[in-house]
Amino acid sequence: MRNLLMKVNYDGTCYDGFQTQPKGNTIQDRLEQAILHLTGETTKITASGRTDAGVHAYGQPFNFTTSSQIPLERWCLALNARLPQDIVVTEAREVPLSFHSRRGAKRKTYRYTINGNRFPDPFQRRWQHHHPVQLDIPAMQQGLTHLIGTHDFTSFASRRSTKTSHVRTIFEAHMEIDRSMCRPSSTDQGVIYTYVTGSGFLQHMVRIIMGTLIHVGEGKLQADEVAEILAACDRAAAGPTAMSQGLALMSVEYEESWE
Repeated sequence: MRNLLMKVNYDGTCYDGFQTQPKGNTIQDRLEQAILHLTGETTKITASGRTDAGVHAYGQPFNFTTSSQIPLERWCLALNARLPQDIVVTEAREVPLSFHSRRGAKRKTYRYTINGNRFPDPFQRRWQHHHPVQLDIPAMQQGLTHLIGTHDFTSFASRRSTKTSHVRTIFEAHMEIDRSMCRPSSTDQGVIYTYVTGSGFLQHMVRIIMGTLIHVGEGKLQADEVAEILAACDRAAAGPTAMSQGLALMSVEYEESWE
């Protein structure tokens, strides 16, 4: 028996998230169907974590056991030939049977993308949250700093969260702005990328963080109120859940030996 670790990129627009659902319209369902068609084996894959409906990923790790002797170098092309075009497997390697994609993950980085230009980008619309109204970006950056460290993130977790503990650690968080598509003499603000790296994330956590920061940018909240919201441990204290299409899982890191 072999334990294979793979990475998959996907555009989550047309799917009901990563984890399998009764309707069968998830990334996991498509991957397991492709493996079945390729090997004849019915298997359950384990991913580094779930992504919500409409959320995307660059390099989502997943692993599964197989008795197939297909050479490693053939797996990606063979699976991609059996997958929709918006799901692409990019890496395959063999790992010890003890390896577990979710339990072994040490750091995860998500990126949320806001298009702050007056008009949406028709080519990137599935990967951006369009917000044409002016945002106070420095205030949003200040608010973001209050979330770095180890905290109880109950205020930023879905009310449907079933986790016994909402304590998580945010290692890094910052914003980057790409103004290359701004029109001269316009109110365009550019494309605003927010990167958040943590030990793990609760359901809707990054999206609620972003919905709260957008309220800061709109002047509905002060930057320092983010610290008060965090301390409240009350979902009602935070802002709305931001739209899913702006969110993408960017990377997952394991122990050095698995990099």
